[in-house]
Amino acid sequence: MAAAATPNHRRKVAIVGVSLSDCGRVEDSTGPATPYALHAQAARRALADAGLDRSLIDGLASAGLGTLAPAEVAEYLGLRPNWVDSTSVGGSTWEVMAAHAADAIAAGHANAVLLVYGSTARSDIKSGRRTGNLSFGARGPLQFEVPYGHTLIAKYAMAARRHMHEYGTTLEQLASVAVQARANAAANPEAMFRTPLTVDDVLSSPPIADPFTKLHCCIRSDGGAAVLLAAEEYVRDCRTAPVWILGTGEHVSHTSMSEWPDFTVSPAAVSGRLAFERAGVRPEEIDFAEIYDAFTYMTLVTLEDLGFCGKGEGGAFVGTNAEKGRLTLSGELPVNTDGGGLSAQHPGMRGLFLLVEAVRQLRGEATGRQVRARDGDLPRLAVASGTGGWFCSSGTVVLGR
Repeated sequence: MAAAATPNHRRKVAIVGVSLSDCGRVEDSTGPATPYALHAQAARRALADAGLDRSLIDGLASAGLGTLAPAEVAEYLGLRPNWVDSTSVGGSTWEVMAAHAADAIAAGHANAVLLVYGSTARSDIKSGRRTGNLSFGARGPLQFEVPYGHTLIAKYAMAARRHMHEYGTTLEQLASVAVQARANAAANPEAMFRTPLTVDDVLSSPPIADPFTKLHCCIRSDGGAAVLLAAEEYVRDCRTAPVWILGTGEHVSHTSMSEWPDFTVSPAAVSGRLAFERAGVRPEEIDFAEIYDAFTYMTLVTLEDLGFCGKGEGGAFVGTNAEKGRLTLSGELPVNTDGGGLSAQHPGMRGLFLLVEAVRQLRGEATGRQVRARDGDLPRLAVASGTGGWFCSSGTVVLGR
């Protein structure tokens, strides 16, 4: 049994264990793995990474699986948590959950919280258990958009077109995001796609929703991830170096496209500002960034809204010399160092994968793709920023070693 958490509002919180499940094309001798199995595989690996006993876990955060999430996941994992979170805001879910878990641990409501996710999105499509176009239903506010065939991809495409109209952003600049993500994936043996891309490759791939072609869009994979957060007093018992939660922010912008004030501003403009203020750091101090990239435009606009460049300057920021650009592992600001959702893996709500990669980089464990700080040392500061829905929500976490 985990010891009762002691109220102490000054407790620091660290990520002490991270792991991925098997990812990509996940199958065993009897067929595709189940989402529950991927949850369990990732959780076991994260615990082993931390070197802590499962009895310490008294908090669980999970979303996207089961009728009574996260109760069903807890039962499958054999956990009986005293603190739970099932906040579900799409891709930003896991950064928001990390913020909630850090607050709970700092306040003494929990000692160690496991964030865990698993999905067989690719296998489900291949076997016909779901279609390629994810539907969010036709009730509530969505009833006013569904009759017009406004798909999820179309919403992102509209936002990208608006940025192009307002600021002169080009298709080539957007394509450069995919090129640089693939360059990073080439150094990641766990990435699903590693063959180099050119801007012409991206532009000439099949059209999906104007202006996006297929290679402007994330891949589909199976996979899971787990992250274990713990109070500072447990850090000395861990087998790995701690990565500290320095500051977090979250923001919900809209759900109806008609209620989105400006298609060129993402909710990261608020969540990022809050996270940096609470961490007491500036964007220019960050060594690398892990950014949700279901589409190339997401990377570009999130970089603007986190303050790495001015509004409208994202195209020039990402688009100069795509093959050896500033977003690559050796660039000025490495972004999505594992290859991101565009090349590494994307099983659905990918935000938890951002935290796993950020921790591995800060601990110096990203073999073959390890980034460095400007002085040549291991990176000291990172930001992970997840986006949910169609730019509906954002969660941002600043991490440091």
